[in-house]
Amino acid sequence: MARSLCPGARLRKPCCLQARFSYVRMKYLFFSWLVVFVGSWIIYVQYSTYTELCRGKDCKKIICDKYKTGVIDGPACNSLCVTETLYFGKCLSTKPSNQMYLGIWDNLPGVVKCQMEQKLHLDFGTELEPRKEIVLFDKPTRGTTVQKFKEMVYSLFKAKLGDQGNLSELVNLILTVADGDKDGQVSLGEAKSAWALLQLNEFLLMVILQDKEHTPKLMGFCGDLYVTESVEYTSLYGLSLPWVIELFIPSGFRRSMDQLFTPSWPRKAKIAIGLLEFVEDVFHGPYGNFLMCDTSARTLGYNSRYDLKMLDMRKIVPETNLKELIKDRHCESDLDCVYGTDCRTSCDQSTMRCTSEVIQPNLAKACQLLKDYLLRGAPSEIREELEKQLYSCIALKVTAHQMEMEHSLILNNLKTLLWKKISYTNDS
Repeated sequence: MARSLCPGARLRKPCCLQARFSYVRMKYLFFSWLVVFVGSWIIYVQYSTYTELCRGKDCKKIICDKYKTGVIDGPACNSLCVTETLYFGKCLSTKPSNQMYLGIWDNLPGVVKCQMEQKLHLDFGTELEPRKEIVLFDKPTRGTTVQKFKEMVYSLFKAKLGDQGNLSELVNLILTVADGDKDGQVSLGEAKSAWALLQLNEFLLMVILQDKEHTPKLMGFCGDLYVTESVEYTSLYGLSLPWVIELFIPSGFRRSMDQLFTPSWPRKAKIAIGLLEFVEDVFHGPYGNFLMCDTSARTLGYNSRYDLKMLDMRKIVPETNLKELIKDRHCESDLDCVYGTDCRTSCDQSTMRCTSEVIQPNLAKACQLLKDYLLRGAPSEIREELEKQLYSCIALKVTAHQMEMEHSLILNNLKTLLWKKISYTNDS
């Protein structure tokens, strides 16, 4: 009898194992499908976002339609719209309204930038420069003389840069740039293109700083599309990943990765010196002071010789222009008085209006960006002094007594300290 009970016991055990195995398998399949579904949904959403961000075909169509009807002209027009020797490559856009691509122009690498979307008013939360698609290339009108065009440009510069004594020189420089075919005359199409481009602070700054080492060189333009020189490394940290991979990397881990993939310390020091020199270029330059309103790693790059190159100067704006736009803006707190990420003024609680004086100078913001970048891996013999100088730099305030003297002293001390350490190395 005992023997007859055993087969039943043996049968029940495999049945239980089989049921348990089926449960585990179903659970595994469920979670596998869930991961696939969620992953597919994320990729679809990001791809949809990508297609909204990267609208190079639309940009090219708008520009080429205007060119073929004779509205605009410029040195890049024929290559873009006729011979097609200027074409878009990898998309670098971060906003639909500001298209940016790696490109090739007659076998030379470059960066193509094009403006999109209509903006009928200024929005301090997004852009300082309005985009009016409907009437973008409406000025100057047919029949406008060169002298009248010069007066238009002069008035624009006076509003943007303030009443500088040498604005006439800048106007003549713009006319030279506008003459894309170098025939000694500015056609109506070239003038319309130049006028549209001059609404963009980045283009204006490139013209002003065209002879400076750390400003990308302008290769050409067509309408308000323009091409600048290419830069090998498109991040301060030198690490650039495909957008799909960026989706799945936590921000904290990405910061750690950035630090791991930085160049050697002497090369980082050379890049940092380049940023300090650029700060000098825009601080009380020949046509006034410009404010750096986004000093993040993604706006900076460098070439194979580790010379700093500015990648994105759209948020570097004339001080006069910014003050005029932000003063008397209604505010509840200081948080309402911010442009970009780094240009901050204070809120006057008695009037509930923003003041016009920016709190931090460019140098303090640059030092804040460079602090971790330079201190990691810094030689022990200069680390303490370097840290001391960086913190003194970060503490700079625009309203401080003798700020300009302090600004120059701290900037020169930092450059001297870094150059002294790397001047005899191969990396310099």
